[in-house]
Amino acid sequence: MSGEDGHGDGYEGYEDFDRLALDRSGQAEAFDHIGDRYDDAFPHKEGQIDAGRWLAETLPPGSRVLDVGCGTGLPTARQLVDAGHEVVGIDISPGMLKLARDNVPEATFHHVDIVDLRVGGRYGPGGPQEFGPFDGIAAYFTLLLLPRPEIPYALRTLHAALRPGGLLGLGMVEADVDDFLIPFLGNSVRVSGYLRDELRQAVRDAGFEIAGEDSHAYAPASTDVPPEIQLYLNCRRRA
Repeated sequence: MSGEDGHGDGYEGYEDFDRLALDRSGQAEAFDHIGDRYDDAFPHKEGQIDAGRWLAETLPPGSRVLDVGCGTGLPTARQLVDAGHEVVGIDISPGMLKLARDNVPEATFHHVDIVDLRVGGRYGPGGPQEFGPFDGIAAYFTLLLLPRPEIPYALRTLHAALRPGGLLGLGMVEADVDDFLIPFLGNSVRVSGYLRDELRQAVRDAGFEIAGEDSHAYAPASTDVPPEIQLYLNCRRRA
């Protein structure tokens, strides 16, 4: 079922839904090896900080917020906790989760894949250990690590985990690529992306309205790679 109706996310319709096909071990190992070098390589996160501020300030005080792909917990989980929200973070990298727990001990962090948040999944709506519902979700540069055909299902999963009217802060890199292997801080990761009109459409198709957006040119520190274009969408779940 469509995430737009609030009753499902249709993940089983994803042709590679077979759990064995959703093997993220290579991605997780890469980020385990990267560890705290990630924050060293990305010392200036103005775009993400601005996007996180919108989420933190627009949500009602004391909201429950899910940080999907929380990484080291910086800056987003830290921002949300400092604003008085209850934060649950998930990531597939045990190494990143350890750093997040050290950086943001007030939050709760779990080793969970986004697919396990699906409707009826272990941690999803109706599941045996349901995490939600949530008032807000942060997903900054998380969905770009999925194969592009999976991203619409992941967006509907996030939609289903939100209360009606809940907020989603989404960060992506503008790129017309699908599961493309790139070198990243001495490791290899696979990334996907959309051009901005396609991203807007995917977000709307998943049951969100776009309340605002921003873009930034950004390059990691100490590299000579061309700047990437980061896209930030401030979204609200349609009831």
